[in-house]
Amino acid sequence: MSRIGKKSITIPSGTTVEVSSGTLSVKGKGGTLSRSVHPAVSIAVEDGAVAVTPSMDSRLANALWGTYAAHVRNMIQGVNEPFVKKLQIEGIGYRAEAAGKTLSLSIGFSHPVKVQIPDGITISVEKNIITISGSDKEQVGEFAAIIRAKKKPEPYKGKGIRYVGEVIREKKGKKVTSTTA
Repeated sequence: MSRIGKKSITIPSGTTVEVSSGTLSVKGKGGTLSRSVHPAVSIAVEDGAVAVTPSMDSRLANALWGTYAAHVRNMIQGVNEPFVKKLQIEGIGYRAEAAGKTLSLSIGFSHPVKVQIPDGITISVEKNIITISGSDKEQVGEFAAIIRAKKKPEPYKGKGIRYVGEVIREKKGKKVTSTTA
């Protein structure tokens, strides 16, 4: 039994949810999101609420019940207000620049690292903070992870790209031993 799946999901005003031929689509002021629905789960829209139920009695259906309920909640929340992830660039000479659909990162390599910005995501760069926002929670999180993977923070000086608020445990460097002759 899914605790998340049992709860009905209320639809806020200005948002429409439609299920047709195995596809769930959510429209709101922030855009439109759609997702295919697995046959083991059925989604019903009634009286301003969405109900997710397993359509068969199997282990797969029970596993997907809560998952699809979470997907529906995230889609409804995303079309009303965008999801935001913030990355911080730390290091001397490290910087980012967004131009059109390309993010250019200067992160200590001999060449700038260029990353294509996917559709549905907006990026703003202010000093050493990269702000990624979009209506699809999975897409925003995945793109933030791709950028972070370009230069993970190293444990000795903490240089690299990290999430804002992420704590990096720093290691001690080599110890200098004094040898007197």
